[in-house]
Amino acid sequence: MATAELNGADITGFDSFHAACKAALGFPDSYGNTMDAWVDCLSYLRDEDGMSKFRLKPNEVLEIVIKDAAAMQAAVPDILEEVTYCVAGINERYEDYGEKPALKLTLR
Repeated sequence: MATAELNGADITGFDSFHAACKAALGFPDSYGNTMDAWVDCLSYLRDEDGMSKFRLKPNEVLEIVIKDAAAMQAAVPDILEEVTYCVAGINERYEDYGEKPALKLTLR
């Protein structure tokens, strides 16, 4: 399993969230700093599109670990809720294409 780690204590708004994700997930310079762009970058992890530094094998999963998740929950609960929702939606998209889910969100 591949792993990307975010520090929830450093996430105080969408700007810091997207900056942390760009660094941890290796999003391209063209990354749009929106949740739509976040979903797009994580929707093709098994393809050769280069939207992330991760390229998963057919049954491999990328675990996104948010350490200090309690701090993030306290500061920006809306962002944490949206991330949880988007991870579920991305995994549904993978399943719709007959693939195994590609993401696991772990809060620590």
